[in-house]
Amino acid sequence: MPHRQVKRRPRPRHWVAALLALAAGLLAGQLLLHQFLLWRYPQKYSGLVQQYAAEYDLDPNILYAFIHTESGFDPLAESEAGARGLTQITNETFEWIKLKCAPHEEITFDDLYNPAVSIRFGAYFIAASLDRYGGDLSTAAAAYHNGWGAVDSLLEQEEYSRDGSTLHTFPFSRMNRYVYKINHSYQRYQSLYPQGYYDTVRRS
Repeated sequence: MPHRQVKRRPRPRHWVAALLALAAGLLAGQLLLHQFLLWRYPQKYSGLVQQYAAEYDLDPNILYAFIHTESGFDPLAESEAGARGLTQITNETFEWIKLKCAPHEEITFDDLYNPAVSIRFGAYFIAASLDRYGGDLSTAAAAYHNGWGAVDSLLEQEEYSRDGSTLHTFPFSRMNRYVYKINHSYQRYQSLYPQGYYDTVRRS
């Protein structure tokens, strides 16, 4: 008796379409997230940042991280302590930096509202802090926020420093939060703009 042939039904393809739609949705979501992060962590004042990062041998993404954290790129920003400009320099720190990098220039504290002056002075202070603390970003950030004197005192205490040169613990809540913000912003800038340092500052 002949066997009866059974026609195979075509397999449903709706799952393929569903997977494609899901993949497209995930891709669109990633693109939207990337665009949001580019908006959240912009590279404003790029000419000035590149100029002064190069002058002081500083990673531009570090300088962007400080500007982002300090002022959110608002050149007219002013803190309760009276710090001014994109890099939030206080009057006392301004006078010290001026003696170091612009002793004969007619620059006043009010000029910190000028992005060129604020970025220049901020870049100098960041680079000087990094040099002082062995290139350790966290310790340099703590010094930028709380001052060299405060950090130097903490370095003398073993509970905060293992080597006497860098901090491994940041005991003040505001200092600890600030160090976290700087590192987080720097990591964001590195991931969004990976060319950063070596392709722009140390191009041979």
